[in-house]
Amino acid sequence: MRTRNLFTGMLLGIGSAAGAVLFRRRAARRRERVDLYFVDGTIISVAEGSRGSDRLLQHARTALGATRP
Repeated sequence: MRTRNLFTGMLLGIGSAAGAVLFRRRAARRRERVDLYFVDGTIISVAEGSRGSDRLLQHARTALGATRP
């Protein structure tokens, strides 16, 4: 009986951890961001809500809108 309770507890813990990871990944996909690639190979991701991101994201939306037919 004790082994069964331990097994059930472990399954519940693993399931909760997996659910939390999937939830965070899904929430991260919904946020807008701009990736800035530099000549030296570095990259900076500017996410929605960070300082100065509003203006940069607006420029990105305008550029993407101009490319769509």
